[in-house]
Amino acid sequence: MRAVQALWRSRLREDRGGIAVYTAIVTIALLGIIGLALDGAGKLRATERADAVAMEAARAAGQAIDPAQAVTGESLRADPEAAAAAARAYLARAGTQGSVSLSADSTQLTVTVSDTYATKFLSVAGISSMGVSGHGSARLLHGVTQPE
Repeated sequence: MRAVQALWRSRLREDRGGIAVYTAIVTIALLGIIGLALDGAGKLRATERADAVAMEAARAAGQAIDPAQAVTGESLRADPEAAAAAARAYLARAGTQGSVSLSADSTQLTVTVSDTYATKFLSVAGISSMGVSGHGSARLLHGVTQPE
């Protein structure tokens, strides 16, 4: 019986501290995984915000129609300078930067937004920010029951 107890005690002495190393490694790995998940979700939210801002900027630009053609009923077209100014003003109020483009017939407006997401956990690994972009477009349509 004493031999078994002596063997058991010697085995316990050999494993001393082994679980602490394992716990430290697993804890660091889990914190890394949690950090990746949180920063990934943060980047996704920033991308969704960039898309929403781009869509709203395109809608704001779509309000700047050319009154000379709209009043006479010739066509519904955007005033290129006023539309670009309206979109840039919206982007400035939203705190982002972007570009505005109009189609050749001035009925399709496209806004692209560029922004950054400041990482929370990945900054420990040297990644302090990630770029995000959003896209939005608006088409000028008119008609009572359906677009003409």
